[in-house]
Amino acid sequence: MTVPEQSYIPETPQEEAAAILKTERGALVQKLVDNDAPAFLEDHTRLLDDYFRRCYEKSTVGLSLDIAKNPYAIVALGGYGRSEQCVYSDVDLLFLFEKRVPPSAGALVEEMLYPLWDLGIEVGHATRSIRDCLTLGRQDLESLTAMLDARFICGMSTLFVQLTTQLRTRLIQPRTDAIISSLVESNHQRHRRFGDSAYLLEPNFKEGQGGLRDYHTLLWIAKIRAGIKTRADLAFYDYFSHDDYTDLIKSLDFIWNIRNRYHLMMRRKADQLYLEQQVRLAEEMHIPELGGRLPVERLLGMLHSHMEYIKQLFSLFLYEMEQRKRFQRKNSKLKTATIKGLAFNQGMLSFTAPEKILRNPLLLIDIFSESAAQKAPLSNEAKRLISDFSDLMDDRFRSDPQVVQRFDRILTRSSRTFEVLNQMLSTGFLVHFIPEFRDIVNRIQFDQYHLYPVGRHLLYTVKIMRGFGARPPFPPDPLAVEIYGSIRRKKPLIWAALLHDIGKGSPARGHSKRGALMAKRILEEKGFRPVDIKTVVFLVENHLLLADTATRRDINDERTAIVLAQTVRNMETLKMLYLLTVADSMATGPKAWNEWTASLFRDLFFKARNILESGEMNFGRAVRLVEKKRQAILELFGTLNTSEPLETLLNFMSPRYIVYAPVEKIPEHLELYASLGENPFVWRIDRDETAHTRIVTLCAKDRPGLISRIAGVFTLNSIDILDVQVFTWRNNIALDVFTVKPPPDPIFEDERWERTRRELEEALAGRLDLRAVLGAALTEKKNSAAPFSFAAAERPTRIVVDNETTSFYTIVEIITYNVPGLLFWITDTLLALGLDIWVAKIATKVDQVVDVFYVRDFDGQRVDTQPEVDALKAAIRTVLTDPTGGVK
Repeated sequence: MTVPEQSYIPETPQEEAAAILKTERGALVQKLVDNDAPAFLEDHTRLLDDYFRRCYEKSTVGLSLDIAKNPYAIVALGGYGRSEQCVYSDVDLLFLFEKRVPPSAGALVEEMLYPLWDLGIEVGHATRSIRDCLTLGRQDLESLTAMLDARFICGMSTLFVQLTTQLRTRLIQPRTDAIISSLVESNHQRHRRFGDSAYLLEPNFKEGQGGLRDYHTLLWIAKIRAGIKTRADLAFYDYFSHDDYTDLIKSLDFIWNIRNRYHLMMRRKADQLYLEQQVRLAEEMHIPELGGRLPVERLLGMLHSHMEYIKQLFSLFLYEMEQRKRFQRKNSKLKTATIKGLAFNQGMLSFTAPEKILRNPLLLIDIFSESAAQKAPLSNEAKRLISDFSDLMDDRFRSDPQVVQRFDRILTRSSRTFEVLNQMLSTGFLVHFIPEFRDIVNRIQFDQYHLYPVGRHLLYTVKIMRGFGARPPFPPDPLAVEIYGSIRRKKPLIWAALLHDIGKGSPARGHSKRGALMAKRILEEKGFRPVDIKTVVFLVENHLLLADTATRRDINDERTAIVLAQTVRNMETLKMLYLLTVADSMATGPKAWNEWTASLFRDLFFKARNILESGEMNFGRAVRLVEKKRQAILELFGTLNTSEPLETLLNFMSPRYIVYAPVEKIPEHLELYASLGENPFVWRIDRDETAHTRIVTLCAKDRPGLISRIAGVFTLNSIDILDVQVFTWRNNIALDVFTVKPPPDPIFEDERWERTRRELEEALAGRLDLRAVLGAALTEKKNSAAPFSFAAAERPTRIVVDNETTSFYTIVEIITYNVPGLLFWITDTLLALGLDIWVAKIATKVDQVVDVFYVRDFDGQRVDTQPEVDALKAAIRTVLTDPTGGVK
């Protein structure tokens, strides 16, 4: 017999009010899901207001308080006070009393808030007197801003009026400038902490630059200065024009819509739009693919565009406020424009009249030149006019020598190049001057590697490149600064920085070659000299050459540096390529530029430079180098105490080892060899603080699968491998040199290395089943709430088998998505195929890895027949599809 389900019957008026709220809130959220809630924030706020008013009317505790003796009011604060109540935003409340908080106030809070907590609504509350509020407002900026947003809900309204009046007369008016200065400084600190969300790949749409908090700060300053009550007053009090205010509301509505849908998707409050959630959010918002751009790329492009508008509007608001203060000072001089047709208004550049532009279209570039010279921003009206008159920027305008000369001067000489280029980008001028920019302005490279959209990335690259020549230089990279100072023709280098990714407007592969053709067409149109065009085209086409070679090839192989030197042909081009590589990497983000990649780039640059200086472009240097180093080792270390004669040990060493191993390291390696005895392995761990890496030199008797077992144990201990050099001596001794990132916890680093040593011994003895352990870790990762990869279907794995670069090895290059133990699974597969690994390079790009292996089979032969190549690719693809091979 089944017991019929009984309907819920509220026992108190507060529970009844909560039941109504639950029903109405559920219906409103469903409308949001159905795209039928255009005023969701206000409607959600109203439902909560209704709940508190119902509770207030039927409150038994409120009756016992006797409002005549203990007057109180319920006040909304923060976002709730602004009527910006998102799905899972906190509800911030103030229970306000006149002179003192009675003991029974706690019971009032519980009566009203317990039902909300039962509904899962997060409520932040405070119970204070008016005096308490004023005291806290003096001490804490966050509390003050929350009260600036205060809104009366119910209770004694006169009490709320007293609070707001005293807040203004006793707290705000005497300290207006100091409070605003604190707000501005707090804003700067927040921007430094959360970054420029108008361009970041993982934006924070509340706290980041261009986010909601910028708008809130603007609102608070206007409330402090002018006492405005609502955001509509921003236009009424002439802070913004009607058009500016309309565009602001559009941007805010877009961000709030995304925030609400993100809350629903995450089922909690969330403001950081993490990469692994973005694909799903784009799907939930039904954004279609368009023009080869993935839905997620279009979503981020639109979000960045709206956040950029808020950022620009907020910056102009602060600038105009500062200018007003400056004009009030004695002896303050007004700026005057030096170009006819331009004028300053509140310290910002404007056109004197729209018809001036029609008569003289050169004003469209002149206003940027004046902005650079006078270090002044463009007014919003000027930006709008540039957009309105964009049809004047036709082919004749783009190729006009006067326009090109002015743009070139801004690009290559101005101290404010980045700021002015930014204005050109946001106004659309840059897109009309270089139409090829149109397809890359907000194009997102959805790979967890690039921090910025392509268009913005190019501007940052120019900024960094120009920074190498600034005083003081920024960023302060000594080698780049030195090289930049020695470059005679800087113009083509800076243009290459501006155009190096121009080919990314198409989703098809091969953006470098495509971009080179586009750069040639752009510069020819603008009348550049053939010699400069040739330089820019080469740099654009080869802008990845040095980075890819350094991170994916064995730079200790002399052929690697020789091929690079043969490609660049002369020292000036090598210097330019190095600078473009560094600036591009720095502008890409910390995953592309760090101590490790910097050291690789420098080492390859110096090797190629030495070859160009010596003029030796052939491959006979290695033979002479081996003999030269053998003699040096015998002369320096002939008295070294070893169990075997040094010359005998040198004969054991392969020529490759003698060429690559630094002379000063060889005694350390011999000491490791001498201490090996019957141990399964011995190692030495050295710190390289300049590259923030560890060098693990391991000596063991060679055996099949040694590298894969080491890789597996390192993975178990969260030690990321960056590079592996494998040396096998003729007496069957393996001497392998691993460059790795330090273990995650520096305090317990020694303990982690000791645990790694023990587990490696267990793995080599067959007592630790790495396939089972790593398979379980991978299965757990797959089953976790957060996916371990993204958009895999749109971003397929690539496997390249190269038998052209080197005559001795087959190079296997694998570009795929990172999963736990990936390096182990790949090296284990190579072992199963009967292949020895001689060099391994691992370049990790957050979610992606580029693993490169120099391999030969057990007989010393390359994998160079088509059936062998096909089998190799198939085996790797299989293990990438299902690394565990059946381990569940």
